[in-house]
Amino acid sequence: MEKFRLPAEWEPQEAVLLAWPDEHTDWNYILDEAQLCVGQIVDRITRYARVVLITHRTAPELSRYISHLERVTLVDVPYNDTWARDFGPITLTDDNGSFRSLDFMFNGWGLKFAADKDNQITSRLHRILDFKSQYVNKRGFVLEGGSIESDGDGTILTTSTCLMKGNRNDEMSLADVEAYLKSAFNAHTVLWLEHGELAGDDTDGHVDTLARLAPGKTIVYVGADADDTDNGSELAAMEAELKIMAEKYGYRLVSLPNPDAIYDEDGLRLPATYANFLIINGAVIMPVYGQPENDAIAIESIASAFPGYIIETVDCNALIKQHGSLHCVTMQLPEKSIRL
Repeated sequence: MEKFRLPAEWEPQEAVLLAWPDEHTDWNYILDEAQLCVGQIVDRITRYARVVLITHRTAPELSRYISHLERVTLVDVPYNDTWARDFGPITLTDDNGSFRSLDFMFNGWGLKFAADKDNQITSRLHRILDFKSQYVNKRGFVLEGGSIESDGDGTILTTSTCLMKGNRNDEMSLADVEAYLKSAFNAHTVLWLEHGELAGDDTDGHVDTLARLAPGKTIVYVGADADDTDNGSELAAMEAELKIMAEKYGYRLVSLPNPDAIYDEDGLRLPATYANFLIINGAVIMPVYGQPENDAIAIESIASAFPGYIIETVDCNALIKQHGSLHCVTMQLPEKSIRL
């Protein structure tokens, strides 16, 4: 009997899905800045895997921003925004090399933003591209890719706030949601975080902004800063939860610095985080924010969690202006799950 599982992000990947910031998206007011940033992310990824890029632009138009377009497959489908982590396919695999592509409901983080086109992207991609995975409609359950972490061996790390808050599975109890996650991902353990949501976070506490699973039973997480009046108490409470998890399940904890506060033009705190990194075929591509001391500490910490990996950086000050970062705009596609 086929036994499908959700692979860890550090397992081999064929490609990474992104969507291009365009004038029809919320990036219009800082369009060139956003395009330069995403172009840099694409170029970093193409060193390690191919890229599937959702865009209405042609290759000549994109050549200003992307150096290695020969490693990029362009797909023109309707889209609302660029957060591929949350609307992209979540791919399962089994020991026989088969794949299933799960398409969950994406409703703009609880109907905060329009998502009608984004919610159709996974099904549309499956009609256009040469996926080797079986498409599975899971739109009866609201789930964004940034809300879950997998170790590839049956453990899921998540937060309760983003799975059960404000127009997202409100009718279900935590026990119901846990049972659903175990069934959908063939998992035996769900680790819940109740704290840590960052000020300014539209996702209501996605785990990929807070705590990430890494090889060797490691969790990389955003550490608490007692001087941070916006996030300090929540992150301290999350750290206490993680220490209990570490003792119970044998995890090594690696703390990341909390970036110095970044504010939008209205003076509101933005959810900058170093935890929002992408793991891709022996490399970690991580966000930095032009804060030399914090950036250097974060690089060192991530390198300690991923020994032998190449660490790449991209300045993500542009992305944080729309309340997301590097991992949020990417979704990996496992090796051999698609032919490009």
